Amino acid sequence: MKTTRGDRMKINGSNPINPAAPVAAAAPAAPVTAPAEIDRASAAESALLKPARDALAALPDDIDAAKVAELRDALARGEIKFDAGRLAALIQRYHGGKA
Repeated sequence: MKTTRGDRMKINGSNPINPAAPVAAAAPAAPVTAPAEIDRASAAESALLKPARDALAALPDDIDAAKVAELRDALARGEIKFDAGRLAALIQRYHGGKA
């Protein structure tokens, strides 16, 4: 009998390599977080993200789609060199070395 790819990839809870092997038990459920903990975490996250939201809101709304396409194409053709390490260093310097 020929098996199809779907038959070979079917997950049915048994061990296809050793059918006699026991099936592993399911992992225990994650602990439920109390609402007060969620509120504190949300407040902390909100405080951390506020400067980023403010900076984003201060940016102009218009994007030059033609310029973006031109730069993307130049990168694809290899006319512009991209150095991820240099970009990371510039971002770090701009933000004052804060992580």
